Parts: sequence; structure tokens; C-alpha cells
Amino acid sequence: MFKKIIMGTLAIGLIATSCSDDDDSGNVVTESDLSLDLNGLENLGDNYLYEGWVIVNGNPVSTGTFSVDDSGVLSSTTFSVNTEMLEAATAFVLSIEPNPDPDPTPAATKLLRGEFGTGDAASMAIVGLDPVGDFTTAEGTFFLRTPTDEDVPGGAANNMNDQYGVWFGIPGAPPTPSLILPALTGWKYEGWVIGDNGPISTGTFTEFGIRDDNAEDPNGFSETVFAGPPLPGEDFFRNEPMGVMFPLDIRGRTVVISVEPFPDNSPAPFLLKPLIGMAGMDTAPTSYNFELKMDDFPTGSVSR
Repeated sequence: MFKKIIMGTLAIGLIATSCSDDDDSGNVVTESDLSLDLNGLENLGDNYLYEGWVIVNGNPVSTGTFSVDDSGVLSSTTFSVNTEMLEAATAFVLSIEPNPDPDPTPAATKLLRGEFGTGDAASMAIVGLDPVGDFTTAEGTFFLRTPTDEDVPGGAANNMNDQYGVWFGIPGAPPTPSLILPALTGWKYEGWVIGDNGPISTGTFTEFGIRDDNAEDPNGFSETVFAGPPLPGEDFFRNEPMGVMFPLDIRGRTVVISVEPFPDNSPAPFLLKPLIGMAGMDTAPTSYNFELKMDDFPTGSVSR
């Protein structure tokens, strides 16, 4: 009996000592709330999620994932984060991640960033920061021409149907690039013509002085007599989407340059549409200016 009392006393002493050591070492982990107030985000579908990251000593630390419904409402706006990490964070970054995500690091598709500075709140923005790029000086032109059905490259045998094609640049022999847009990492540009039943893609691209990704696509819309000029763009002659009549007359239609995640989460235009223009009734050599549109870019703030 005496032996049992001694063993019990020792056990209690060890437990007490252990608790005292934990308290003295300061190893108790606490968490604090990180709150998001973001506007202008869109539903990414089932295969992608938004993920937040705080930057601590130059390294990203995940704050959790969330989705957005068709009305732009976030599935969660408050996240529990290690207090020490949160207090040491210098910035917050929002990325787009696959769902499920096999990679614990941030994807290249970083959408928004905000700097905490000396305070506990940060304004989120795209402009001038590294998630996407600085679009404040974005500009460009486009023209109507159908070079891919001409018998001779360069337009010597123009078939007089230039209203069925749109190309991003300045018309000439040869035409030249005109788009002024930031270089992208994790994203691609995509051209669009707004048809009677919605937007029709002209193809994705990252460079402005060569053909876009539709150039070698057997399901592309251009004819195959000539590959077309060294510019992003499209002639609308074949492989028309369901519900669309080709050839498609571009005159009087809206033309858009969007920024798309890569890989892309949707066949529709993403929410970033920096350049928008309206085609007139004249074909090349007339060209039309894009207008810079950033009013609908996502914005908001994060607080800790």
C-alpha cells in the first residue's frame, strides 16, 4: 500500500513538472483571426478554389481556402491563423488553386496582394503588384481583315471579305504588334468577339508579335490557305460553335482582351478584362483603339 502511494505521488509530480515546463517555455500555440473583405471575385467552379497566404520572412503560409458563389459571396471571410505567424506577416496574397490541390505551395496564378506595412489592415489590389501585373498603361489596337483565306500571303489576292476576321495590331504589309500589356506568369491573355449568343474566343497568347495558340489548332476558326500574320487574332470561317453562324461579321461588335488563369478554369472569359473596344464598319487599313477598363477588377482589404 505504501509503495502505491509513493508511485502515485511521483506520477502527479511528473505531470505538474511537465505542465510547468510547458508554461515556462512559452510553447502554447495561439491563433488569431484573419478577416477578408473582397469584392469582384467570381465562381471558379468545382475544380478550383481561392487560397489565402500570409508572407512571413519571405515565405508563404496558407491561411485557408474558400469558394465564391454566383453572386460573388465568399464561403468564408474569417480564418484562424497562428498568432505569431500572423503578427510577423508583411503581406497577404490571394491565389487560385486546383481542387484537390496536390501541391502545398502557392500556384503561379496569384490574383491579389496587399501589404500590411506597420498596421493590421492591407488594401488588396492587382495594379502595380506582382500577382498579375500593372495595367495602368495598357493599350492597343485591332483591325478587321481575313488573311487566312487569301491566295497569296500579304494580301495580294484579297477576297474582299475582311469583315469576318479580327487581328490585334496595326495593319500593314506586314502588320505589326500594338498591344502594350504586362508580361504574365501563371496567366495568359485571350481575345474575344462578343457574338449574338455570347463571347467567342480568338485564342490565348502571351506574346504579341506571333500567332496565338489557335494557330495550330485543327478546331480553330481560320481557313488554312495562309497561316495568317504574326499577330494574335482569328478569322471566323469554319468549326463554328453550336448556335453560331459563320462566317461571322465582326463589324459593330465588341472586342475584348481578357486575362485568363493557366490552366483555365472555364471556357468563358475570366473576370479580368483590361482592354475593350468596338469594331466600326471599316475594314483594314482602318484600325480601332482598345479602351482600358479596370473598374471591374477585384478589390478589397484584409485585416488581422
